[in-house]
Amino acid sequence: MADTPKIEQLVERVERLLMRYDELQRTNELLNQHVDALTLERDSLKSRLSAARARVDGLLDRLPKAEVSEASGSAKEGQT
Repeated sequence: MADTPKIEQLVERVERLLMRYDELQRTNELLNQHVDALTLERDSLKSRLSAARARVDGLLDRLPKAEVSEASGSAKEGQT
């Protein structure tokens, strides 16, 4: 009967491991949902950025060429 305490200890440890496993599964599911939400947000922002770039390019195309050169020069001056 000396094995009974060892078996009980083993049972307790297995139960704790199973509970921890369940907790990790729930945490993993929440993290996956968070990743999915962030992926959607990133894709939306990339789409908005692309649309904004297209609008800016369209506006630049409508400017006379001399103004575009001056605007580019002014932007470069502001960077230095």
